[in-house]
Amino acid sequence: MFFPQFRARRIRGNGIFRRMVSETTLSVNDLVYPMFSAFGTGIKKEISSMPGIYQQSIENIVAESKEVRDLGIPAVLLFGIPESKDSVGSDAYSDTGIIQETIRAIKKDVPGLAVITDVCMCEYTDHGHCGIIKDGDVDNDSTLELLAREALSHVQAGADMVAPSDMMDGRVGAIREKLDEHGYDAIPIMSYAVKYASGYYGPFREAAESTPQFGDRRSYQMDPANRREALREAASDIEEGADIIMVKPGLPYLDILRDLRNEFELPLAVYNVSGEYSMVKGAAERGWIDEERVVLETMIAFKRAGADIIITYHAKDIAKWLGK
Repeated sequence: MFFPQFRARRIRGNGIFRRMVSETTLSVNDLVYPMFSAFGTGIKKEISSMPGIYQQSIENIVAESKEVRDLGIPAVLLFGIPESKDSVGSDAYSDTGIIQETIRAIKKDVPGLAVITDVCMCEYTDHGHCGIIKDGDVDNDSTLELLAREALSHVQAGADMVAPSDMMDGRVGAIREKLDEHGYDAIPIMSYAVKYASGYYGPFREAAESTPQFGDRRSYQMDPANRREALREAASDIEEGADIIMVKPGLPYLDILRDLRNEFELPLAVYNVSGEYSMVKGAAERGWIDEERVVLETMIAFKRAGADIIITYHAKDIAKWLGK
């Protein structure tokens, strides 16, 4: 049926009908809010390239976590900035590490908020790479044990879910085995299954103080040119025991998100990364775009492409806009 019998504007012209036939919906329950916990007290340092996002000491992390919970956002994703770094990222798996102490504080003072932790070494190593360095590159297999120890320490501190982001081959299986051995078989793993070596991570590296001191991460993160490889990476992580798979970054890889949605039945997450956030914030501050409209349109794009979960620095603003 075509014009004039079919007129799409009959429905579009009425706001109530537009809402009734909307094919994609966005809810506060879809959101995860990333946070950066820093060693010390009295710290609330805005990230220069990420307006509105801060490195914060634990007491301020707890205060913002309460705000996040009260907005209805169900979960936070924690990254840590330790007191000191070394070649093997010792603070990452220390019982008294910055993330372990942050988890305990949130679980004690902010009931009802789920705590997800990033499992990686880059924030904790003095060289800024995601594992143990051997012959000028990250040694995959020797790094696996440290990642498994890190994940276990997070769960022992009270984490509700762990999210390995390092992109070492076999890390999901190593973490699953370690958690199961210690009786944590009910703890889910959200794998950064498809993580590209992207220029969109720049502001995050300022926030997490994780810039590599030499080289780059292309030997372990994915080539942006590769599409079919994403299916292999996701399938491998699922086989190893991932409960949720993730695509990172978000907007430049909507085709990948849709490929994974078409191929797999597992819950699917997308990370709306720092560079995407900063570009929107920068343009909005200059009056070039309508921030609320652009952000909500971006979130709908993620949902339309197949995402169940959206990790985004915009989460608090989105919750407020949805609650209007």
